[in-house]
Amino acid sequence: MNDINFKNNPLHGLSLLKLLNEIVDHYGFEILYAYLNINCFKNNPSIESSVKFLKKTDWAREKVEGFYLYQYKNLPKASAQEFEHAPRDRVIPDDEKPGEPAELDLADAARLQEKRDRKTASFGSGRRY
Repeated sequence: MNDINFKNNPLHGLSLLKLLNEIVDHYGFEILYAYLNINCFKNNPSIESSVKFLKKTDWAREKVEGFYLYQYKNLPKASAQEFEHAPRDRVIPDDEKPGEPAELDLADAARLQEKRDRKTASFGSGRRY
């Protein structure tokens, strides 16, 4: 067994339902879909259906938990070593404290999506990074 203390991680002891309620109350489903691109936030979104989907889908849950840590709680990005772990398993240094939620808008989300699209297109054309 490991004796790592995860208590500084804001996800420690936080249910998926409560996490989702917090970020939906603050940002709304439209912003969540724009930034995370997960369909449960677009097609007839509700807390109950989103929780049901996220409990069954590890990649989506980890994406939402990462958003919670680094956008909503505004913690510094994880190190490369910590990034290998799921957000719930990351160790947050004791001196790192959650901040105010990041201010997000749909225009920034659109620019971010364009950047992702360009990167995807260049990757498909055979160019390597």
